[in-house]
Amino acid sequence: MKKNLIILALLMPFLTFGQDQQPVEGVIRYLVTHDWAKKMASVDYLSKQRKERIAYMWGNDSEWKMYSTLYFTPTETKYEDSEEKAEADDEGYSWRKDVYFIKRNFETGTLYDVIQMLGKTYIVEDSLTAPEWKIHNDLKEVAGHICMKAYWEDTIKQQKVVAWFAQDIPHSGGPERFWGLPGLILEVDLNNGAMIISADRIEMKKLANELDLPKKLKGKKIRESEYQDILKKYINEKRIAEEPYFWGIRY
Repeated sequence: MKKNLIILALLMPFLTFGQDQQPVEGVIRYLVTHDWAKKMASVDYLSKQRKERIAYMWGNDSEWKMYSTLYFTPTETKYEDSEEKAEADDEGYSWRKDVYFIKRNFETGTLYDVIQMLGKTYIVEDSLTAPEWKIHNDLKEVAGHICMKAYWEDTIKQQKVVAWFAQDIPHSGGPERFWGLPGLILEVDLNNGAMIISADRIEMKKLANELDLPKKLKGKKIRESEYQDILKKYINEKRIAEEPYFWGIRY
């Protein structure tokens, strides 16, 4: 905890953009690509035969796309699913109607996440603890920005996470629940393409009330450790039943 607060304190003076010291503030649209066959392939407790059968059933039509949005100021971020359709024939999936708001306050070092899963709504309130990223020297361009590679492994969801952060946007925010790098995260690749979240539009502008949450939010308040325990229990149940865990929770 102390280590993470020190990192946040060191980052705060640099949350400005450009030589004229304009605030790092604006909106990012991410294109989120789900590949159900690759998600199935990454589940280690499913048999090879079942994975092959699922891959055959999906064929070349296993991808589905949607948009999400990140609002950010020098001290806060809010991430949520977008109502904008990424595919012309998209009729929507039921899980997209779930409540999902991910907020970070880097000034106070706190998180406030509203997550609906397994038929319940949870409000997760706690201190921020950054993933233990390993930064690599690899570079690539994302949405017009040169980004550096970082790696982290989620041992609970068994996800290999590759993030690409913009070196020229000094902000520690990112999409979903990913954050904690010395540059805004513009792309995340989970399990070698099982899900890819990639920025396709960045608009630097002054925000109004975009960071506000709906006034009538109801849910069970829990700590981050309790949220992780819920995930662990559910994933273990699915492991025993030999069923994919991501049918019931967000990937």
